Amino acid sequence: MNQDTPPELPTWLNVLPDTKISMILSPKQLELAGARVLMRVDFNVPLDKKTLEPTDLTRIRAALPTIEYVLNAGAALVLCSHLGRPKGVAEDRYSLRHIVLALESVLNRKVRFVSDCISDEAFEASADLQPGSVLLLENVRFYAGEESGDPEFVSQLSRHGDCYINDAFGTAHREHVSTATVARHYGSRKAAGFLMKAELDQAAMVLNNPARPFTAIMGGAKVSDKLLLIENMLTKVDRLLIVGGMAYTFCKAMGGEIGASLCEEDRMETARALLSKAADLSVELVIPTDSVAADSFSNEAQRQVVNNSRIPQGWMGLDLGPESIRGMQNHIENSKTLLWNGPAGVFEFTNFQEGTRAVAEAVANTTAQGAFSLIGGGDSAAAVHAFGFENKVSYVSTGGGALLELLEGKVLPGVKALEIEE
Repeated sequence: MNQDTPPELPTWLNVLPDTKISMILSPKQLELAGARVLMRVDFNVPLDKKTLEPTDLTRIRAALPTIEYVLNAGAALVLCSHLGRPKGVAEDRYSLRHIVLALESVLNRKVRFVSDCISDEAFEASADLQPGSVLLLENVRFYAGEESGDPEFVSQLSRHGDCYINDAFGTAHREHVSTATVARHYGSRKAAGFLMKAELDQAAMVLNNPARPFTAIMGGAKVSDKLLLIENMLTKVDRLLIVGGMAYTFCKAMGGEIGASLCEEDRMETARALLSKAADLSVELVIPTDSVAADSFSNEAQRQVVNNSRIPQGWMGLDLGPESIRGMQNHIENSKTLLWNGPAGVFEFTNFQEGTRAVAEAVANTTAQGAFSLIGGGDSAAAVHAFGFENKVSYVSTGGGALLELLEGKVLPGVKALEIEE
């Protein structure tokens, strides 16, 4: 480890008061020349259902800066990742062998692959690695011990590296062996990769002293999915825009007739409590006033623009209406910090994607005027990519659930495991 001054641990990581923590290291602070590095990456990429070839290499490309740095520093690299949810047994459709050619293309170098993680063949392959070479292990979730935290699996997996780097922010909310438990085996010989650091830094931009006005846009289907996020962000934002399917629970809680629109009947009291909390905190909580409604959940359904307090029986709101779009755009454009998590409608249907497109465009335009914009992972990230705005916002997160939990105020096990105790 070199003598560079290590970065201080950001206070927003909610370190337990009885735990004395000094730092999280960067790869630049590890002695990498001649070392073998076990690196957790997030190569959980979508595969074509027929050919099983990767259809989106975003997550592989996101790990490239750390991979290149480690290799250029004279280390050998052992990559591990999960793919899908195989539930502790090997399934070919979830094998990482399907991504090897794509990985070689991105890295522009040969990648050796072994069809397991802890066999003699796997250990011999990693032991034989020369500086600058890359080995990809099989899906760590083919082992039940990965998710259960089996100490034997920890001990075996740790044999693949002299030091450990976690660059898989998308799985940092999982207390699994490869994402958290194994890190503790390495003492001070561990670091957060450049992608992990970038994700944490961008989250800090909205959680720590954001430029104001600060507007959060929360979408998606259910209030219950975003309850903790909404509650936490109400203490931080100036304005909270509710869009997507969960808006109709708020509309009904406010006395509106919402027809067949999505509604969580058991969450209406929660919605009223959030409206009351927003008022107490002087936060403007904005609910859509009109919708593009459909007579069935289909792209080919009959459509009409309706007031959200008077949606006809049998009709369901599937997108923002024109009045709501104008209002949301005005709020977004009058902001200096923007956080967007969740689509504004059923944007997978081309006839019901105008609201999500309008939000994406407004966020991009406001970013061009100097605002900072963080796009949450999952559907929000998919939307900005689909509409071509990914290079017109400040940052698009690679982590869906991980970013969500971080913004909810939770400690991420994969991050906490990287902390170096004094």
